Amino acid sequence: MRILVIGGTGLTGRLVTKKLEKMGHQVIIGSPAEGVDILTGHGLKEALNGTEIVIDLSNSSSPDGENALRFFETAGKNLVKEELSSSVKHHVVLSIVGTDDALEIGYLKAKKLQEDTIKNSGIPYTIIRSTQFHEHVETIIQVQGQGDKVFVSELDYQPIALEDVAGFIVQFSLEKPKNDTVEIAGPQRGKMGDFVSKYIEITGQYKKVITDNESKYMHFVVPASLLVPAGQFHSGTILFQDWAIEKLKS
Repeated sequence: MRILVIGGTGLTGRLVTKKLEKMGHQVIIGSPAEGVDILTGHGLKEALNGTEIVIDLSNSSSPDGENALRFFETAGKNLVKEELSSSVKHHVVLSIVGTDDALEIGYLKAKKLQEDTIKNSGIPYTIIRSTQFHEHVETIIQVQGQGDKVFVSELDYQPIALEDVAGFIVQFSLEKPKNDTVEIAGPQRGKMGDFVSKYIEITGQYKKVITDNESKYMHFVVPASLLVPAGQFHSGTILFQDWAIEKLKS
């Protein structure tokens, strides 16, 4: 099967591509470096020729709200236009759990626009909303850290390993379109501070986690359960501590 992976050169995209190629599928990498630019439309028609599945793992160059909105609006219009005149039977989008509940955050507003563009296009689709990746804990430490302290609100947290995310993307892409949204999350739910503390402990960092009840995430005030599924979800299998230990070895 011919599959276009937009953002195929990113961390998630490389894993997804590797899994699909191992299964024998023909994967086209959708990135400017490979001659496919979803912002200008250059190379998109050729990439979609004979393609049955599009996996959209694209991302804006900056999480800034206005930048992200422009990116997903332009990319979405170009993709829908070309896909409607091609043989695409399934469009898959990777999105974020909790998107509907914090649209005051510019990046989430932009992701909602991305979702709605494909929902309203008439193209069969599946939207996969994921919780934060295990790997994101390093960003939390960097952004919310000051010296040897990391300030973390006691938000609900249920991170998922990138390996599990890639597996779900491949699984749902090869299934019939849901024309709906599915959610994926890691196998463990707890407080964000506990995950950050565990990572710091395993990796031997000399930092102290300071927790509070301000309900802040990356300096935004958010609902306490924004980052976890509200209902049914598909669970990954890789435990956070196992991932951290393996990362330390690599």
